[in-house]
Amino acid sequence: MSLAELFLELGAVILALAFVGRAAGRLGITPIPLYLIAGIGLGAFVHLGDAPEEFIHIGAEIGAVLLLFTLGLEYTSGELRDNLKANRSVGVLDLALNFTPGLLAGLVLGFSPLAAALLGGVTYLSSSGIASKVLSDLGRLGNRETPVILAVCVLEDVAMAVYLPVIAALLIGGTLAAVGVNLAVALAAFSLAFFLALKYGHVLSRVIHVQSNEALLLSVFGLVLVVAGLADMLKVSAAIGAFLVGIALSGEVADRTRHLVEPLRDLFAAVFFVFFGLQLDLGSVPDVLLPATVLAVVTSLTKFYTGWYGAARAGVQTRGRVRAGATLIPRGEFSILIAGLGLTLAPTLGPLAAVYVLITAFVGPILARFDAQIAPLLDRRLRLAGVAAVVPAEPAPLAPLAETRETRAD
Repeated sequence: MSLAELFLELGAVILALAFVGRAAGRLGITPIPLYLIAGIGLGAFVHLGDAPEEFIHIGAEIGAVLLLFTLGLEYTSGELRDNLKANRSVGVLDLALNFTPGLLAGLVLGFSPLAAALLGGVTYLSSSGIASKVLSDLGRLGNRETPVILAVCVLEDVAMAVYLPVIAALLIGGTLAAVGVNLAVALAAFSLAFFLALKYGHVLSRVIHVQSNEALLLSVFGLVLVVAGLADMLKVSAAIGAFLVGIALSGEVADRTRHLVEPLRDLFAAVFFVFFGLQLDLGSVPDVLLPATVLAVVTSLTKFYTGWYGAARAGVQTRGRVRAGATLIPRGEFSILIAGLGLTLAPTLGPLAAVYVLITAFVGPILARFDAQIAPLLDRRLRLAGVAAVVPAEPAPLAPLAETRETRAD
C-alpha cells in the first residue's frame, strides 16, 4: 500500500469518527455506542488495507492504556488503598455473580470445562476502558460512586492475575509447578507495581517534573508505554499498569499531564472503540446472536446489581447506584482476549464473545446516560414490591475524594 492510500484511508476513518462524535454531542450521549456502530459499518462495507488495520489495532491498544492512565490521575494513592479495603466484599460478590453465568452457559452450550471457564472470564470482567470513557464524557470523575467503580475494576484485575496464569498453563498442558511459577510471577509483579505507586509516587513526580510541556508529555507518554509493556509481559493488564502510573503522579505534574494527555486520549479512545466494531464478522452473528443476547441480559443484571450494591454500601443514593451499576455493565477488550485463548477448544467462543461484548458495550453507556430517568422508576418498583433495603444497614466507609474535585451526593 502506498503512503497516499494509507493517509486517505486513515483520514476517511477519522473524519467519519468526527461526524459520529458530533452526532453524539447533539444527542447528548457518550459517543461510545456510535463509535461501535461506525466500526461495524466500516468492517462490513469498507475494505481497509493491512496497514490501516494494523494502525487501528495499535491505536486501540494505546487508547485503552491512556484511558486508564488518565483515570489514575484523578485519584491519590491513599484514596485507592482505602477504597480497595472498603470494597473487598463487593469484589467477592462481583466474582460470584458474573463469572458463574458464563461458566454455566458454556457447559449448557456443550463447551469443555476449560472453554466454559474461559467464557466465565469473558462475562466476569467489566471494561475499565469503557468505564473510564463514560465517566469522563458524562463528567462523573468526581462523583461519590466513582471510587466504587474504580475499586471493582482493580479487584477484577487482581483476580485476573490469578486466573490468566492458571488458564494459560492448562491450555498448554503445563505442570502444577509451571502453574505455580506463572501465578507467583504475575502476583509479584502486580504487588510490586502497586507498592511502588503507593510508596514512591511522590519521588516519581519530582523526577519527571520539567517546565517544558513538550518534554513533560514525552516523558510521561514514554513512561506509560514502558510500564504498560512490562505489565503485559508479566501477565498483568497493560491498562492497569498505566493506571498505577497515573496513581503515582501527583501535584502539579498530575494537573499539567492531565491537560496535555487529554487530546491524545480522546483520539486513541475513539480508535479503540472502532476497533471493537471492526473485529466483528457479521457472517458469524446469526449462529451466536441468541445465546449472546441471553447471556448479555443476565450478566447486565448481575453486573448492575454489583455496582448498585457497592454504591449503596458507600452511602450513595439511588441515582448514584444506577450510575455505578450501568457503568460496570460493558465488557471490553480483555474479554475478547480471553475468548481468543480458547478458539481451538470451542470455535464459536470467539464470535459469541464478540457479539456479547458489543451488546454490553452498547447498552451500558446508554443506561449510564439516562440515570435520571431510570432511578425514579426503580424507586417506585422497589416501594411497590415492599423492598425496604437490599444492602447492609451499616454502610462501609468511603475514602474522601480529593478536595480539588467536586462531589455529588446523589
